[in-house]
Amino acid sequence: MAHPSLTDLTYGDLVVEALSRFPDRDAFVRDDRRMTYAHAADLLSRIQQVLAGHGIGRGAAVGALSPNEPETWLVQAASYLLGAHYTGLHPLASVEDHVTVCDDAGITVLVVHRDHAAAGAAIAARSSTVRHVLSMGDDDLGPDLLTLADRYPSRPLRRGPATEDDISWLTYTGGTTGAPKGVAVPHRAMAALCEALPVGWSMPRSARYLVGSPITHAGGLPILPVLLGGGTVVLQHGFDPGRWLHAVESEHISFAFVVPTMLYKLLDHATRPSGTTASLETVVYGAAPMSPTRIAETQELLGPVLVQAYGQTESLAMGTSLRADEHDPRHRPDLLTSCGRPVPGTRVTVLDEEDQPVPDGTVGQLCLRSRAVMNAYWGRPDLTTETLSSGWLHTGDLGYRDDHGYFHLVDRTKDLIITGGFNVYPKEIEDVIAARPEISGVAVIGVPDDRWGEAVTAVVTVRPGAELDQAALIADVRARKGSHQAPKTVERVAELPTTVVGKIDKKALRRRYWAEGERGVH
Repeated sequence: MAHPSLTDLTYGDLVVEALSRFPDRDAFVRDDRRMTYAHAADLLSRIQQVLAGHGIGRGAAVGALSPNEPETWLVQAASYLLGAHYTGLHPLASVEDHVTVCDDAGITVLVVHRDHAAAGAAIAARSSTVRHVLSMGDDDLGPDLLTLADRYPSRPLRRGPATEDDISWLTYTGGTTGAPKGVAVPHRAMAALCEALPVGWSMPRSARYLVGSPITHAGGLPILPVLLGGGTVVLQHGFDPGRWLHAVESEHISFAFVVPTMLYKLLDHATRPSGTTASLETVVYGAAPMSPTRIAETQELLGPVLVQAYGQTESLAMGTSLRADEHDPRHRPDLLTSCGRPVPGTRVTVLDEEDQPVPDGTVGQLCLRSRAVMNAYWGRPDLTTETLSSGWLHTGDLGYRDDHGYFHLVDRTKDLIITGGFNVYPKEIEDVIAARPEISGVAVIGVPDDRWGEAVTAVVTVRPGAELDQAALIADVRARKGSHQAPKTVERVAELPTTVVGKIDKKALRRRYWAEGERGVH
């Protein structure tokens, strides 16, 4: 029998602990609205009773379609306390994708914010599993969640019936490699996240956390760790550089999570009034790497606060991290291309195609092992077996470990370009192009070519007021990386397509050139 202190810690245990320790502090801020820990605990208990009254219990499924609101996170927490699993629908996804996710996850109760009432009605009409739609502020869509909650008395919070092996969060990937995949995350993994994130992501003590990216995805991961430390979560609907900077100043933000595209908007369109960002201690960026040039620009704007987080949905973004002091363009420029070293509780290795370790400096597939790794892909046993083979989470990312134990990403396996018989890693080319002063954003892809098989193609955006010299750009890459890596074509666009989680969508770019069914365009 396992020792009782080493097993069966659930996310529900941690929710109850977090909301009971600091009753008078602000737990959430949303514009001019503030919610204390005591108010959050009270409302959570009543939302829990509403969901139970609609048939939600252990093994059931709850969904929510909402911008970042305190109540949205409380619906998630209530699901966990009831032993159910929760799925957040991304606010920017299509109705078709929402219906697919609801039906795949088996969602029976869907909570919809008034801003998404039209989509909620369409989902309800088309989904085969959704039985109840509860609204947040739109009675025409369905019964109002908060009105229903007012009918119930407040009760002490309890951890609920779930075990550490039960699924808590059923979250879906962005679908950049095909139909969205359900990632089944157990309570065990969510609890492990709360232990690893504060150290791995350099979270300040009693953090004041600003989140403008959707809490349906990685932006939501720090919320419970912040609350466990007595901090405050400041929520915004979407990212706007001016509003973000204003919140940093007015709310004395010390901790933030962003994706690189958010920082690029900040760099290209925002100025820094004196003292605006003085409270910032840590700005975590994830979902995609940043070029060394953009890192240096961000540090000039925000100060030495950047921390890179590398991981996947399948590992709750727990993989490696590069600390703020390791982002040192002057003294340690070599580390700016690194994603850092493993976060606490995570083992990282580089394996070849036979799942054998490769020597340091050799490119292979980065693989992870930790308690924060998913149980499975929901309803996809074959893909689960492939991804978790040999006891490792196979990330699909190519990289290597250097002599000092730092890991360096080279590219996604699906993004590798084979041109003229040579393997070309787009990220290496993108870093060269991104260093040019006129370039705002860049994506390098391979397009079909009769001579080369695939031709290296750079798709770029240009900074306001700048001009693009395509010949000079190509010559720069040729001089730095060799002729086989120089783009055959440079295409200027007004905006690079992004996925719903803010990553540059290379699938959408490739679709312009490749026929359906070819080169992984699905």
